[in-house]
Amino acid sequence: MDRSPAIRKRSESRIVPPRETKRQPLPVTLSYIHYDNDHPVIELQAHELTREMVLGKSAGVTWLDIDGINQKDILEQVGARIDLHPLVIEDIHTLTQRPKMEDYEDYLYIILKMISWNEAQKEVQIEQVSLILGKDYVVSFKEDPGDIFDPVRMRLREGKGRIRKMGADYLAYSLLDQVVDNYFTVLENLGEQIAFLEEDLIRNPDKSTLQSIHHLKGELIYLRKSVWPLREAINSLERIESPLLGPETLVYLRDVYDHTIQVIDTIETYRDMVSGMLDIYLSSVSNRMNEVMKVLTIIATIFIPLTFIVGVYGMNFRYMPELQWPAGYFLVWGVMISIVIGMVMYFKRKGWF
Repeated sequence: MDRSPAIRKRSESRIVPPRETKRQPLPVTLSYIHYDNDHPVIELQAHELTREMVLGKSAGVTWLDIDGINQKDILEQVGARIDLHPLVIEDIHTLTQRPKMEDYEDYLYIILKMISWNEAQKEVQIEQVSLILGKDYVVSFKEDPGDIFDPVRMRLREGKGRIRKMGADYLAYSLLDQVVDNYFTVLENLGEQIAFLEEDLIRNPDKSTLQSIHHLKGELIYLRKSVWPLREAINSLERIESPLLGPETLVYLRDVYDHTIQVIDTIETYRDMVSGMLDIYLSSVSNRMNEVMKVLTIIATIFIPLTFIVGVYGMNFRYMPELQWPAGYFLVWGVMISIVIGMVMYFKRKGWF
């Protein structure tokens, strides 16, 4: 089982690890959903804008979900239909944006980071999501196809809950809530990675363990940078006085804000745990080094008197009293063995050996 910590998929070239390849442009996919409380949901799929994809021109709520934002011409077409500011289009196309919320009176612009867990590769994947909330429409922009918004689509198709009874602001809340709730799933998987790393740390820490700790610490730092600004963005949504946000939806946004606080607290806890593991690793390595030094010191201490004895009798003096003894050789061996046994017993009594 691969227990290496998760490595994120990032868009920012300044923080992408050297081993990570650049993202390949993906085809743009547009998913159009129009609904109200009295009629069936209308769904369309296309690779370009069509005449049927009407935004803000009919009764009900319209959701245009765009996967793949590498083609700026499509972004400009969408922007022309709902009169987006050129800076908004530029921010959507730039994948290094910080989570934020901006009020343009006719619409609200929200940027957040969508975090998902790749079970096959055991890694965290982060992509930028942009939301445009208008009076009766929501436009979402994502980097890659395949997302966590499928539960929202299912609720719309089946008419479950109050989503089809509410306006576009509730749809925007549902998308925000889906993204934030998925943070807990990702953090649960990261918690398992930390548990595996703790086992390795206790059992047999080595250089790969230290690298894993540093990588995991970097992961948590990046997650914190992705989540912490979202707290400010949601808090700004609660405080602004915009006709695009109804009082009922503001209550639900407070719940999303509380969930964001919980995610941040969990990330901070994991960071403390990983920092503690780094201290444990350094202490473990130091203790092992001390054990090795202790053994070597004991061996050297035992051989000090033996070296002295053989050094004395290794001198090339002609007249030495013990050189003529017939049993001198065996007597010296007996003395040295007795010294070794005595010193070993003394070290064991002291608990040094």
